[in-house]
Amino acid sequence: MMIKVCGMRAPENICALETVDIDIVGFVFYPASPRYVADGVEAVAGVGKDGSGKKKAGVFVNETPERLRDRARRFRLDYIQLHGNESPAACEAVRRQGYSVIKAFPIADGADFRRTENYAHCADYFLFDTKCANHGGSGRRFDWSLLDEYRGDTPFLLSGGLTPDCADDIRRLHHPAFAGIDLNSGFETSPAVKDIAKLRDFIRQIRSLDASVSYGF
Repeated sequence: MMIKVCGMRAPENICALETVDIDIVGFVFYPASPRYVADGVEAVAGVGKDGSGKKKAGVFVNETPERLRDRARRFRLDYIQLHGNESPAACEAVRRQGYSVIKAFPIADGADFRRTENYAHCADYFLFDTKCANHGGSGRRFDWSLLDEYRGDTPFLLSGGLTPDCADDIRRLHHPAFAGIDLNSGFETSPAVKDIAKLRDFIRQIRSLDASVSYGF
């Protein structure tokens, strides 16, 4: 299972996370977010340099191509997560620059999955998050039974309201396109500061499931 921890910012916290068994470290480049990464946080670029193999994802919301390209190069991003109303053409343009694309979709009912159809050819992963007034970050979980309404082939990450108590619920997910999880506010002591001990314990539980559960990627 792919595990992404998003919303990192504090250099010491980033360094501590490097010792945890995850795949992707996410950084938010959306100024309205309480987890916004300002230009001076150079610790972002250093993720993965120790040979850990961890990848970096940058989260953007309706960003200009110029600023997105600048941040992607400066922080040596591997994934670009588009969390706004970006068009399929915008996703394609990011892919042509050599980045993997995670396209986020807010979910409130089964009809919301229909929007994914136009993005199947231009996203490496979808991310399903809880629909709210802002672009994610609600800390609430949507009804996971709605995932049955998603019948696409593009693998997806599950986000929104995941907490240390979610391991058994994740165990019960058997959607063929379910590829991983995105962890954020449910493991924080304050915005952008993660409780590393809680993350480590939870991820140990999740990794123990991998031997008995088949994921769709």
